[in-house]
Amino acid sequence: MFAYNLDPEFINKVSMPTISEFFGILILMYYSDHAPPYFHARYGEYEALVQIAPIALLKGNLPPRALSLVIEWAQIHLKGCYFFQEVQHRQSQACDWKGNSR
Repeated sequence: MFAYNLDPEFINKVSMPTISEFFGILILMYYSDHAPPYFHARYGEYEALVQIAPIALLKGNLPPRALSLVIEWAQIHLKGCYFFQEVQHRQSQACDWKGNSR
């Protein structure tokens, strides 16, 4: 028999897509997160939420060097973050070919 952890916090952490990984830092983004647009950055036991525009630390903490790498990553990949979030959002809604909700 299998035991399943159905706690929403656990499910979000497991199912959140990793969009980048570098120097032991994970960048994750879940399409159903609320505004403002942000991504999660994880490094070991540390976790932070980083707003996309303007780039800013919303919540949590990372060691200074890891935070500077995350900010640098965001500056390089900012357009990609917006694109990823928009694609995921659109895929979650049923739309016809004209973009109208069904």
